[in-house]
Amino acid sequence: MQARIRLIVGLGNPGREYADTRHNAGFWFCERLADRLGVSLSVESRFHGLVGHGRQQAVWLLLPQTFMNRSGQAVGALARFHRVAPAEILVVHDELDIPPGQLRLKFGGGLGGHNGLKDITAHLGTQDYWRLRIGIGHPGDRNEVVNYVLKPPRREERDDIDAALDRALDLWPLIEKADWNTAVKRANTKPPLPLSSPPGGGTPHSSPEKS
Repeated sequence: MQARIRLIVGLGNPGREYADTRHNAGFWFCERLADRLGVSLSVESRFHGLVGHGRQQAVWLLLPQTFMNRSGQAVGALARFHRVAPAEILVVHDELDIPPGQLRLKFGGGLGGHNGLKDITAHLGTQDYWRLRIGIGHPGDRNEVVNYVLKPPRREERDDIDAALDRALDLWPLIEKADWNTAVKRANTKPPLPLSSPPGGGTPHSSPEKS
């Protein structure tokens, strides 16, 4: 678990209609990190996504353009080509069961019903990779989950998510040098009370073909 990260994957759905939706929180993070590192993202058809490489940091950034349920196609292709081990991969994704404004960083573990993680696991053949979970909250009714993740957050929720993304970016120096104990502790420490009211309890993350 002490490997350095060589590939950071932000999960989301491609297309203007999905750009501001909750399900694209992983995209939001990678786009911000690319800006911070001065990395340009461009289409790489062989990797089915937008790809950038930070040469000074020796890290690849990947935004799959395959829709959420097929994220593993992009991750698997890049990881195989560049010989990136699963333990060297960090996947950043939205998380229903965490309120907006909060983060969780962990290695391996369950998939929480997240379809993007399911497909990545299938292509890598293991669950043993890092995940940075960006809280988006839960609608309170599992029947509303699909509609919820494919809509933009309310203004106060987006403010909280943006604050969490800023905190996530501040973890990069720790992640870059594989100081995982400190990174996990900081990521999993609850911030001050968020602006928006905490959503209801969570249920497994389930979404449609394009989610």
